[in-house]
Amino acid sequence: MFENYKVFKTDFAGRPLVVETGKVAQLANGSCLVRYGETVVNVAVTASDKPRDGIDFFPLSVDFEEKLYAVGKIPGSFLKREGRPSDKAILVSRVIDRPIRPLFPKDMRNDCSVVCTVMSVDPDCSPEITAMVGTSIALSISDIPWNGPISGVSVGLVEGEFVINPTAQQKEKSEMAVTVASTDSRIAMIEAGANGVSDETMYDGIMAGHEANQHIIEFIKGIQAEIGKSKFTYPSNEPDQEMFEAIKEFAIEDIKAALDTDDKKVRDERLLPIYDAVHEKFDEIYPDSEEKIDECLYKTQKFVVRRWLLDEQKRVDGRGMNEIRPLAAETAVLPRTHGSGLFTRGQTQVLSVATLGPVSDQQLLDGIDDEETKRYMHHYNFPSYSVGETRPSRGPGRREIGHGALAERALVPVIPSVEEFPYAIRVVSEVLSSNGSTSQGSICGSTLALMDAGVPIKAPVAGISCGLITEGERWMTMVDIQGLEDFFGDMDFKVAGTHEGITAIQMDLKINGLTPEMVKEALEKTHKARIYILDEIMLKAISEPRQELSKYAPKMLTTTIAVDKISEVIGKSGKVIKEIQAECEVKIDIEEDGHVFISGLDIENCRRALDIVETIAKDPEPGAIFKGKVTRLMDFGAFVEIAPGKEGLCHISQLDVKRTERVTDVVNVGDVILVKVLEIDDKGRLNLSRREALIEVEGLSPENTVEPRRGGDRRGAYRKNGRG
Repeated sequence: MFENYKVFKTDFAGRPLVVETGKVAQLANGSCLVRYGETVVNVAVTASDKPRDGIDFFPLSVDFEEKLYAVGKIPGSFLKREGRPSDKAILVSRVIDRPIRPLFPKDMRNDCSVVCTVMSVDPDCSPEITAMVGTSIALSISDIPWNGPISGVSVGLVEGEFVINPTAQQKEKSEMAVTVASTDSRIAMIEAGANGVSDETMYDGIMAGHEANQHIIEFIKGIQAEIGKSKFTYPSNEPDQEMFEAIKEFAIEDIKAALDTDDKKVRDERLLPIYDAVHEKFDEIYPDSEEKIDECLYKTQKFVVRRWLLDEQKRVDGRGMNEIRPLAAETAVLPRTHGSGLFTRGQTQVLSVATLGPVSDQQLLDGIDDEETKRYMHHYNFPSYSVGETRPSRGPGRREIGHGALAERALVPVIPSVEEFPYAIRVVSEVLSSNGSTSQGSICGSTLALMDAGVPIKAPVAGISCGLITEGERWMTMVDIQGLEDFFGDMDFKVAGTHEGITAIQMDLKINGLTPEMVKEALEKTHKARIYILDEIMLKAISEPRQELSKYAPKMLTTTIAVDKISEVIGKSGKVIKEIQAECEVKIDIEEDGHVFISGLDIENCRRALDIVETIAKDPEPGAIFKGKVTRLMDFGAFVEIAPGKEGLCHISQLDVKRTERVTDVVNVGDVILVKVLEIDDKGRLNLSRREALIEVEGLSPENTVEPRRGGDRRGAYRKNGRG
């Protein structure tokens, strides 16, 4: 039945990699079932027969589909089925997209789809890496034109040694998590998070990943040689060379004049009449070729910018190759938020806002990995007005999710632990103006916002990008690329870090890869730039995290109680904890290990709630003083509740520093009074004294020395009230 069924095997970082073809998804242009350990991913690639009309880009879609059955989970949604992709799935889709996209023909307009379905997950064998390798195999053996293969690995740093495709246990100890994709000669993609590792260590880790990729690339080439299909032909969207030369000659001088400015808005306004003039002249000469005429104008602009950079060392805004645009930083921009920071670089401007909340506000995750919650959240918004366009907002797209995740990854290593700072933290970066590297602007703005909010981050983080222009063997890099250099250049190499080291990298390419020399130079240039941004701009705006939180931020206290006391603090159906929250106007979160988090706007209320919780969870000791509520009056004294479920007797002789004739002369039901624990009898009952508390706390002098009557009266009182 499966006459074309083939199985290919190899070793991948010490674990078996098995590729099956010709058995499933046989109607796709190319497909494979990849088994890495016990991780199983099915990859299918398809392409349309005809190009899509009316577009000027290659329509590629990559989907990484997480199926919760892969980890033995039933989805938690009302529908009990997978819904929209998780942020993690979107990020993995982008990581696979970035190294494969430059290897497709630039003039192809046929729709192409890559679907990676995760069917089984072994925590020690990354489904993300498995999907990337499977994508490369499926494209290589398909009939879709593609100049692969590639391979991808994950690189960890455990106890000073690089580890390829670390296990789940190794990931927990690793100082960095770097995904490296490669062709047989170049580095095609880098995605990294790290705990402030040095540039040299990061470079060595990238090269270790590049070297490890070569074995898998050779393995894929062997599969392609055995079962690969011939690539189909497609109608090229490339403009005729004669058309391009004619339009370039007609418009090039006007385009040079239009591009030669540091103001994006002015540049766009100058280009509009040039487009009109070109179409007026050439629409009749080349009928039904409006899209190709626009493509010629695009190529002419690209030609001008690249020639300026390569031949004249000239940037469109007049800067030097290593010069950063004018910078500005400001904090406390918004009066009632918990923290805010405004960061400006040229015409790129980002406002980041920090919000603090109780730990229970952390995000719950429902995915195929072991991560179940996220305490630090970073969200990035890119409204149309930031680039001078008009379109309605429709929520974050994949780009916004990706940029938010990059900023989050850059800042997570410096966020204090929950023990040091018991808050959930959310930062939102609003892009107000965009002309290149808004993701790095959001990293800088978010550092300012966190410090303004009083979050004791371990070190400030700055981000900057490096661009690249190549022509044959010639190449050059430039720091802090603006939009036009990103648009017409070959690379956007983003690096974020502290003074000590790198915390995040993301590399986007339009060419088939970088040489080691290119990677090293990009790391060197971004290192110098981020140190300058930190020292000369950000730390001059705010030198350290504020010592006090905003008066609008919740105040937080923590304690730890015995696990077997949790039920007492919560009470039946949550009765006790609800009473404490209502009385003290706080929110209380209790974790399974006994950690208690109490938050509220008034610190005194938080302290009162903390006292109550600790009183319930920890047996009072003689000598301890509490605030308690009078619950019942007897002739011989008052019963005082010092915490829900913990009540004691304050004998009439212990109600005041002077002699008391009647209990009601001193207290009434509902009064809140100070009491001191005199003793706890052998049955756990509390003897309390308001008198001793007043003497100790308020320094009052006693006017009598009457001792409380013990024994029969006390025991009789308990028996009389059903407590015997």
